[in-house]
Amino acid sequence: MIAAIPFPDISPEIFTISLFGLDFSLRWYALAYIVGIVLGWRLVLATVSRPTLWPGDTSPMTRTQVDDLLTWVILGIILGGRLGFVLFYQPGYYLSNPGDILKIWQGGMAFHGGFLGVLIAATLYFRKENIPWLSAADVLAMVTPIGLLLGRIANFINAELWGRPTDLPWGVIFPGAEAQNCGTLAGLCARHPSQLYEAALEGLILGALLIWLAYRRGAFKRPGLILGLFVAGYGLGRFLVEFVRQPDAQFISPGNPLGLAWQIGGYGLTMGQILSLPMIAVGLYFVLRARRA
Repeated sequence: MIAAIPFPDISPEIFTISLFGLDFSLRWYALAYIVGIVLGWRLVLATVSRPTLWPGDTSPMTRTQVDDLLTWVILGIILGGRLGFVLFYQPGYYLSNPGDILKIWQGGMAFHGGFLGVLIAATLYFRKENIPWLSAADVLAMVTPIGLLLGRIANFINAELWGRPTDLPWGVIFPGAEAQNCGTLAGLCARHPSQLYEAALEGLILGALLIWLAYRRGAFKRPGLILGLFVAGYGLGRFLVEFVRQPDAQFISPGNPLGLAWQIGGYGLTMGQILSLPMIAVGLYFVLRARRA
């Protein structure tokens, strides 16, 4: 390699406490979930406290309802994210080892599954409380990029979900035998820091755009607009990053080195791209629906 960035020496564990012979660790990924949920919750509270942002100058939820919704959202993230990973990425393994489905501390969460989990949980709560669905979904969509930003940074610190090999000067030399297994490439193997690409696209840029539209351009006055922009924006960002992101090992074979989940004549799509296409379509539907309203 002519130029590459050594991986920073950051432990995936922030600290570890030993109690009764057992070690309990706080990891960056867990902290990302906690901080993302807390910041999102506080921003939702601040947003529903400004009735002039909403149609008819009436907020879709009270502060008490926001607090109650938090529990439903957390359950949706955990259950949906885990089941999404099991069903979308490793169904064969977990069918043979169903007991491992509950071992979320070993890793394995899928955003697409977490998104569906939150969507289902929030919809059930909105119906229970007679909350206008589109407006409430808009505010949840606005704060979701916060968690995505922090989660992708945690992925980078954990040296996981790295990208394909690259000779670009910002390629990162990730540790571990799998990361350094770049075929016939001699010397150290640098890879795309695809986690940081996603943090920028799906987190920082998308989040800043949605907050600006909501607070400065009156986007909440058109129910469904923020929701549609988030869903389509995430889908597009993930679709693009998949071109440089290393696919999951179970999709890679000697005849399929790119790890395409669907292909014809050597051209096709990764699993992440397949799952992102419906999100782009659904997001555009909500955007067009809101603009016509």
